[in-house]
Amino acid sequence: MARLNGWDVGAVVGYFLLVIGVGVYSMWTSKRGSVKGYFLAGRFMTFIPVGASVFASNIGSEHFIGLVGSGAASGIGVGAFELDATILLQVLGHVFVPVYIASQVSTLPEYMEKRFGGKQRIRLYLTFLSLVLYIFTKISVNLYSGALFIERALDWDLYTSVILILLLTAATTITGGLTAVIYTDTLQTVIMLSGAAFVAAKSYMEIGGWQGLLTSYRSAIPKDTYPNTTCGYPRDDAFVMLRDPVTGDIPWPGFIFGQFPSSMWYWCADQIMVQRVLAAKSLTHAQSALVLAGYLKLLPLFLMVVPGMIARALHPDTIGCATEETCLAFCGNKAGCTNVAYPELVLTLMPVGMKGIMIAVMLAALMSDLTSIFNSASTLFTIDVWPLYRKEAGTRELLLVGRGFVLVMTLVSILWIPLIQVLQGAQLFIYIQAVSSYLAPPIAAVYLLAVICTWINEKGAFFGLCAGTSLGIIRMILDFSYTTPRCGLEDTRPGIVTLHYMYYAIILFWTTIIVTCLVSYFTERPLPEHLDQTTIWTKTVLAEKPPAQKEPEPKVVPPPSAEVAVVELPFYLKAYNWVCGFEGIAEEDEEEGKINFAGMYQSREMRWITRVNSATIFLSGVVMYILFSSGKDLP
Repeated sequence: MARLNGWDVGAVVGYFLLVIGVGVYSMWTSKRGSVKGYFLAGRFMTFIPVGASVFASNIGSEHFIGLVGSGAASGIGVGAFELDATILLQVLGHVFVPVYIASQVSTLPEYMEKRFGGKQRIRLYLTFLSLVLYIFTKISVNLYSGALFIERALDWDLYTSVILILLLTAATTITGGLTAVIYTDTLQTVIMLSGAAFVAAKSYMEIGGWQGLLTSYRSAIPKDTYPNTTCGYPRDDAFVMLRDPVTGDIPWPGFIFGQFPSSMWYWCADQIMVQRVLAAKSLTHAQSALVLAGYLKLLPLFLMVVPGMIARALHPDTIGCATEETCLAFCGNKAGCTNVAYPELVLTLMPVGMKGIMIAVMLAALMSDLTSIFNSASTLFTIDVWPLYRKEAGTRELLLVGRGFVLVMTLVSILWIPLIQVLQGAQLFIYIQAVSSYLAPPIAAVYLLAVICTWINEKGAFFGLCAGTSLGIIRMILDFSYTTPRCGLEDTRPGIVTLHYMYYAIILFWTTIIVTCLVSYFTERPLPEHLDQTTIWTKTVLAEKPPAQKEPEPKVVPPPSAEVAVVELPFYLKAYNWVCGFEGIAEEDEEEGKINFAGMYQSREMRWITRVNSATIFLSGVVMYILFSSGKDLP
């Protein structure tokens, strides 16, 4: 068992104290006594915590395990997903968010109901699909990857690690709501970036810089390989980002036309990301937060992907193992050991005392992602599902339901972990992208059409979703039914399974668009009230001056009745009400968190600042794609 010395223990304890301090502070300052206050932080957040929360909600332990592992397995190509995010964050800020804010919604399925009318089927369909995606690609993957690091570093049992992680996460999510999540995410962002930068700098020095990596990675061939094969050899295109359309594992046509729509769901139409942006106090703060998150998303390529490649170059026989026997002996996974690249990098390169700090970094990554997922999942269920069955549910009941649903999602995710161990193969991050590409493109297509096309109606959107999702589920079932043959063996799987998932995403995306447009064209047009504030063409635009604010009407407080006796609650009930936010439950929850249209106002100066920064991020992403896809060795 790996031992922690005094400095390591001090670092971990210090991390816990910081998180507890931030959590308690958020409990004192947040409005947890209402549904909107608990789930949307009262919509008073400024751009720095919102931008940090968007970044931290994405960078979870699956990045430190999966993204780094994919870098070790196949080179810098996986960094394309991170650059893709920087561009789509700006699309979210300038195309989707103004519509979401103008429509005055709390969840994205609620927006779809407002956009297409009173039928509940699209709202329920998207809520259920989102929850399924959270389980398949987020919660269980985060638990598994975080536990993998703790298991590797401390030699703890996998499920013991999972239970510990859940106990650490539950206190923040259940008690503090979105305010606590955003504030702790801001702290976690600082911790993650500082720790990752330290490990990256140490690994760069160990390998001899970029030129040393070019030489060492290409020669990182394990001793034990299968005869007459190239199994375990680094890819010839390891230093190319967007690769050959046929032989590449990240084919450039598939990525541009297939992965882009899949990523659009995650960044522009997923409750986890958008919920943080909706908590911003104005459109300017929302767009500025996305600019900040866009700049931060330029870093993982250098802080995670490249260090993963360095880990393989330093440990070719273990991280780069080629035979099932070697891999099973080292990491317990016959498919490969690249998922343990980051833990090995930390354990072998970090000086005495730094191990505890990096454990804190991994805990920060895991907790930031899990708290965000739990809060958003409970928001969807509480606001979009529960009121359908309990129309008279009060604020206290809704808050209890939201907290209880967190526990349900957690239990389901734990049950899914054994399947992930079998199905994810050697590259956890690629597993996430593949599963998302089977279910996300239809959602992205419908949200995009809803925002930019005024003639799309409810029938078209519903049947388009059904068509695209059905094709995606068929491919996902077949993928789980046919296991990938090990290196060196003939691939006898049917063509629908061997077709690259990015190309299949193109089929799903355009099938959904075609069905949606055809059905909408041959059926009735949307009613005018369904287009009010719900498309990019019909949203309120306030660019010249902010609207005049009405003076608030004084509230008339009736005198207390002499017949009502004040009941003093026992201490334990007072403590319970404070922890759960039940003290002073808001009676006027309809007004709590309601969007003020003055928040849509943007001065000319702020509009240009956000646009120039968004354009800078967009161009930076494009330039980096071109440079890293040219096939030339950069100096």
